Amino acid sequence: MADKVRFIIERQDGPNEKPYIQEFDVDYRPGLNVVAALMEIQKNPVTVDGKKVPPVTWECNCLEKVCGACMMVINGKARQACCALIDELPQPIKLQPARTFPVIRDLLIDRSVMFESLKKIQGWVELDGSWEAPDAPIQNPYTAQTAYEISHCMTCGCCLEACPNVGPQSDFIGPAPTVQAYLFNLHPIGKFDAPKRLNALMEKGGITSCGNSQNCVEVCPKSIKLTTYLAQLNRDVNKQALKNIFNF
Repeated sequence: MADKVRFIIERQDGPNEKPYIQEFDVDYRPGLNVVAALMEIQKNPVTVDGKKVPPVTWECNCLEKVCGACMMVINGKARQACCALIDELPQPIKLQPARTFPVIRDLLIDRSVMFESLKKIQGWVELDGSWEAPDAPIQNPYTAQTAYEISHCMTCGCCLEACPNVGPQSDFIGPAPTVQAYLFNLHPIGKFDAPKRLNALMEKGGITSCGNSQNCVEVCPKSIKLTTYLAQLNRDVNKQALKNIFNF
């Protein structure tokens, strides 16, 4: 491994500014990841040609692949910067913002659209205190493992960045928000509102906008079987459509 690691970073000074490229060198050390390298650049933001520039802006939080905040495009693939080890990446390393989302500055993006999509599919469980604890529905043990797997979703946006059906060319809300509808339909109390979620997925941007490209399952950092659950949701939506037609 060379003494220096070269980073080619796509930067942008504001939401309406044009992107441009800057290159930085970082001292190599074992176990270095992309977030740690960005921190080194932040401490001394000098390009390879010796120009002092403003520090690179990005977002991170947990640093252990739990929060999803540090999602960016690394060497052409959407992934988490905190678990992207320098030793495992071809160099030079190119960092870009996930342009499926609005860019705020440099590698920092606005993922609000994902949270708005969760509102569309009613990504929550209605609780009003009417259930006494001994009488409340319990989790089905046969679906508990599936629910547990889907609940690992970090709302990081990797699947939306990789999906060719998400963006200005389509109205699809994306794999992660869609599959969250399946999660809440599995919930012992959430299932009572399943028709609302399924009907929401019949609307513009819902399940019919999924092109089954299967890019989402390839990039998911939590290895959630997104395409499997999208297929199940498609079946559930069709069943609900028939119920709507025949009113039963």
